[in-house]
Amino acid sequence: MKNRMSKGLILGAMLGASAQAMAAVPESDEPIKLAVNEWTGQHISTHVAGEILKTMGYNVEYVTAGYYPQMQAMEDNTVSATLEIWSSNIGEHYDNALASGKVVEIGDLGLEPVESWYFNAAAKEKCPGLPSYEALKGCAEVFANAETFPQGRLVDYPADWGTTNVDRLKGFELDFTSAPAGSEGALIAEIQGAEARQEPLLVMFWQPHWVHAVVDLELVELPPYEDGCNEDASVGVNPNATWDCDWQRGYIKKMAWKGMQDKWPAAYKMLQAYTLENGDQIPMMNQIDKEGGKLETVVAEWIASNEAKWKPWVESATQ
Repeated sequence: MKNRMSKGLILGAMLGASAQAMAAVPESDEPIKLAVNEWTGQHISTHVAGEILKTMGYNVEYVTAGYYPQMQAMEDNTVSATLEIWSSNIGEHYDNALASGKVVEIGDLGLEPVESWYFNAAAKEKCPGLPSYEALKGCAEVFANAETFPQGRLVDYPADWGTTNVDRLKGFELDFTSAPAGSEGALIAEIQGAEARQEPLLVMFWQPHWVHAVVDLELVELPPYEDGCNEDASVGVNPNATWDCDWQRGYIKKMAWKGMQDKWPAAYKMLQAYTLENGDQIPMMNQIDKEGGKLETVVAEWIASNEAKWKPWVESATQ
């Protein structure tokens, strides 16, 4: 009888402690301020996280913040966290924020940023050696148009984006010319136009991007990136040239104001656990940018359909 009572008291204490821990969330009614940057994908990443925090009882504010200025804003605690920082374009701002001691990394978001050459299904049909880049050496005319013939045509980033494909085509010894698009919209029009006409296309592009939801683009298999291949001819596949390797793959990080861990510990843990993959974000980007859906509606639908994915993040954060 004594043992049974002891066990009951212990179990009751455990349940009481658990209920008390749950009752402590949210730890503060002050708003968690999430940075909203300039592109749709980031809006999605931020609002998915924010709406999950709201299910936990937190007060969440979405704060419009410039991509670079948000780093200082986290140091000042005018932004609590930012959830989609690309290593490819943040530069010294990232290192400076960490060096301040007021901003911390809270893990990888989970997106895979890929910038490289892509080809469509028509290209694979006419140049069957693809995806190997070596196949392009015998297929240049397949990708030519009236302006470039007999050279192949690589539809390139706009010239003011600072692309290096002129050098890379030389490095791979490909009889192609770089044809810069006038804008992101023009780049997308080239992709969709080639798809509609069933014309072979070689294009410089990236993911995640909504266009991957509507056009099947496949990566060219370029020689893997090696440190020094852009500067040293002895590195890479061509001993007589530089830029003879693929682009260096980057990463996408989450960051937070250092004090967030103490002020909202469960929210901090949830954001640490939070991930979003290309396969999650790309369809939502398509719904918003291509189909005209509202951000709030698209995010709400994703959350309603993916409880099995995000509820464990909440449960682990509140235990």
